[in-house]
Amino acid sequence: MRTVLSCCQGLVVVDKEGSTVRLIHHTLQEYLTSHRNLFQSPHSTIAEVCLTYLNSHQVMALSGSRVQKPQRPPFLEYSSLHWGAHMKKELSDSGKTLALRLFGQYQRHISIRLLLEPTLPSFYLNSPGDIYKFTGLHYASAFGLAEVASALIIMEGVDINGVDETTATPLLWAARNGHEAVVKFLLGREGVDPDRSGWDNRTPLSWAAENGHEGVAKLLLGREDVNPDELDGYGQTQILLAAGNGHEGVVKLLLGRDDVNPDRPDSYGQTPILRAAKNGHEGVVKLLLGHGRVNPDKLDSYGQTPILWAAQNGHEAVVKLLLGRDDVNPHRPDSYGQTPILWVARNGHEAVVKLLLGREDVTPDRPDRRGNTPIFYATVLGHEAVVKLLKEQKDINADKLGL
Repeated sequence: MRTVLSCCQGLVVVDKEGSTVRLIHHTLQEYLTSHRNLFQSPHSTIAEVCLTYLNSHQVMALSGSRVQKPQRPPFLEYSSLHWGAHMKKELSDSGKTLALRLFGQYQRHISIRLLLEPTLPSFYLNSPGDIYKFTGLHYASAFGLAEVASALIIMEGVDINGVDETTATPLLWAARNGHEAVVKFLLGREGVDPDRSGWDNRTPLSWAAENGHEGVAKLLLGREDVNPDELDGYGQTQILLAAGNGHEGVVKLLLGRDDVNPDRPDSYGQTPILRAAKNGHEGVVKLLLGHGRVNPDKLDSYGQTPILWAAQNGHEAVVKLLLGRDDVNPHRPDSYGQTPILWVARNGHEAVVKLLLGREDVTPDRPDRRGNTPIFYATVLGHEAVVKLLKEQKDINADKLGL
């Protein structure tokens, strides 16, 4: 520690109580941030340092062992998790050589476990003898290292469709993380399977759609051997995943396909427009409403409609869009007799209450199966503004409520 600190010329100190390293003063941080030209190729340098460390005899001796968290050196975790991110920003010839050296003995390396641990269930990582299926090509694809992936493909014995512990291929990792250059490179290789699914029956297109990687989705949709309407393990289509996360670009791509059903429900009866309405994605709802094959009032497995979900979550703009449709019932109750206005009153969304009260086909006093009315829930839960709005309605029976 003394040697490292002396090399830093007094600009870095160790906080012994917190066991952390920091710059001596915040003004130094500001100076270094505003004078980036002081450092030549910082990211490639950090990547090289991390890889040199991971290739060291000391770290290689840990390969195949399960180092418990309290015993893990912090730099081991940092190097395992982040060297690829630094190399993605700046790739050097030296870094590329060090990466290929690491991948030459990667399947027994402790860094795989540290890399996958935060995102995967432990049962995926309990490989016999700690020999992992997650290869260097998986890593290069996951971090978008196109040149490294290209070098690995040229090497003998590299399976372009090889699966890791979760049955994910390198292409799936690249598509999931939105690395367009790597996806394009892998799709151009002979024998690649662009539609091979991994965990939960998720395909590369499924992950690209959910995460909004429009460029990757476009590349995959350009293949005849990719199914754009494939169901995952939960019965979700690609357009449902994209719609639920508000990815308008991907939704547009999929709506342009004749072989995509834009109204197909998942295992819980939720359609793309319901999921988009539920999460308040106004632009996606507008796109789907403009499609002739979408039912904007379709029930899910609990009898809930898109407008009911949008209302109970307080998505005013989406509720306005749906109220503008003649084929949407703004007062349809769910399986428990709860209407949209009851849910809105219960959750205290004043603006949406005003919208629904402006409709002649909404009865503001309708009780659910327990006999509780919107004003009852608003009163009990302390939504005073909503209570005031409801009391102003002439068809509210206050005596019935015992108020």
